[in-house]
Amino acid sequence: MKFLYPFIFLIVITIFYGCKKDFLDAKPGTNMVSPNTLADEQALLENINCLNRTTPGLLQMSSDDYNFVDYESWLGTYFNAERNSYIWAKDLYEGQLGIKDWNVGYSSIFTCNNVLEGLNQIPIVDLNRGQWNNIKGWALFMRAYAFYDLVRSFSPAYDSQTATTDLGIPIRLKPGIDEIEPRSSVEQTYNQILSDLSASSNLLYPGIQVNNKERPSKVATMALFSRIYLSMRKYDKAEQYADSTLNLYPTLIDYNTIDTLQAVPFSINSTETILNTTVVANYYNILLTADYNTAVTINPSLYQLYDANDLRRSIFFGTNIQTGLLYMKYGYAGAYPSPFTGLATDEVYLIKAECLARRNQITDAMSTMNTLLINRYKTGHFIPMSASNSQNALNQILVERRKELIWRSLRWTDLKRLNKEGADITLQRVANGITYTLPPNDPRYVFPIPDDEIALSGIQQNIR
Repeated sequence: MKFLYPFIFLIVITIFYGCKKDFLDAKPGTNMVSPNTLADEQALLENINCLNRTTPGLLQMSSDDYNFVDYESWLGTYFNAERNSYIWAKDLYEGQLGIKDWNVGYSSIFTCNNVLEGLNQIPIVDLNRGQWNNIKGWALFMRAYAFYDLVRSFSPAYDSQTATTDLGIPIRLKPGIDEIEPRSSVEQTYNQILSDLSASSNLLYPGIQVNNKERPSKVATMALFSRIYLSMRKYDKAEQYADSTLNLYPTLIDYNTIDTLQAVPFSINSTETILNTTVVANYYNILLTADYNTAVTINPSLYQLYDANDLRRSIFFGTNIQTGLLYMKYGYAGAYPSPFTGLATDEVYLIKAECLARRNQITDAMSTMNTLLINRYKTGHFIPMSASNSQNALNQILVERRKELIWRSLRWTDLKRLNKEGADITLQRVANGITYTLPPNDPRYVFPIPDDEIALSGIQQNIR
């Protein structure tokens, strides 16, 4: 990591100037910015979102949510990683440098570490205690958020049998730029993530800031705990934190109140949203959410899962005038044209329902599922779900999870964990008459560390 941090520091300072010019106008123009007040530290955290939109794109591009319209569209992708992620190529980058999926995560971590260090220089007094604690909790939360997205991209799925030996990611906890951190184990990585989250939950403001949902809250920590424990297949913990989330914030949107003809159905501060993040603004050929993206279309087999009375058919999808094929409308990120990857209550209801089914609480699982789905169907047309046994309940819930969380960078992580459970899901795509296949638990489910990182830091590369 030694080479990366000077570069990251320049990015952070550049964005700090670019996004908070009103604040920085008071600073000497020839000096490096050195935050020394709580307002300064919060400004750095505000700009994590401005800097990078937070989350990797490879997770979504490698999933089976979409297909390229034709061979020429696939061949014409700007970045090698876009083209190669579609066919799960072993050489994902083909010499491409500056991979944002890696660099952006560590730039966020660098900022958080600097904020945490800076807070140590600001005394706590009665008048600033609440703000000081919230800023520290914010930095810890965003560091956990970035670490988690990195580990689920560049490491194997958590497996309690192998987590102590599986390669995780470098854990950077200091703001210094000269140390090279080796890769930790998956177990160590998740322990750090959960430790940061636990600490943040006791420091953050409890309530969601309804007009600033890029700011984390205690509700967000509970929801992220639930997401992470689900991916670790620790279903008791996932359910516990789903309950904690919904006890604090159970709000759902009745989709009957949404205009199905709108290209942007939801606002950036949608009432279901707990935390707003999106994919890095980089991969426009695949991840651009709008009708003018004619390169890709939604996987037809996925679209066919939606009932005629399911409002998600018309709220989530539109038909491209040029191609006659389906495209994704804007989601919970509002008019921002990249996939929403944040936390929302619909995901938490799905986690709760799945965990109930896994412990044979069939009636409660179906009741939880129906609470969500009645808000997704045309009024008077929803038929409540029921199940004859826990496996049947689980199967139905996983289908609903697939439908509800499309285009939100969660499918890839689900495929990794479900195949660990024995789901035996094989992915297949065709490009230029050639069929490409990704078997369950294949090493290509773990993305390679970028080549420039390997060359300059010498950390161990993933097997592909």
